[in-house]
Amino acid sequence: MFDQKHAIAKITTSSGFKGEVRLKPFSRYSIDYIINKSLHIGVEDEKLSDIKLENTIGLGKKMRFKFIGIDSIHQADRLVGKIIYIKADKDDEINLISEKIIGFDLETESGRKAGVLKDVMWLPANDVYVVLKNGKELLIPIISEVIKKLDVDNKKIIIADVDGLLEI
Repeated sequence: MFDQKHAIAKITTSSGFKGEVRLKPFSRYSIDYIINKSLHIGVEDEKLSDIKLENTIGLGKKMRFKFIGIDSIHQADRLVGKIIYIKADKDDEINLISEKIIGFDLETESGRKAGVLKDVMWLPANDVYVVLKNGKELLIPIISEVIKKLDVDNKKIIIADVDGLLEI
């Protein structure tokens, strides 16, 4: 079964004296998920503890996070190096960029084989799939117009039939 736990950020440093921390996000969705989902923290995804966001301070790269029950710099220092995880629903967008889908087959809506997913790249405009087809790499944008369905049970990603998309 597809594990729905996703590592979304790593705590990199404590910041200030009130238990705030800074994070290194693992995807463009990380901040939204930290603010809107129930969170879990740990070193490995097998031994997790629940943690709740109290508030955020600042914007962008200077953003700091304050978690309930972490009220001093010493408590915050103990979190440094730990990973923040979320549990995603089957339809969450974060599943589209999970490392757990590496190796899935890509097919067009008409059933034409497009290749095998080799990697997911996080680019400024949008994320892309690196797809191996006939020994060459293709870049497929991860946008709703192109990615139509993630079929976890059959290990397939269904993409739109877009002219020129699969040309090498």
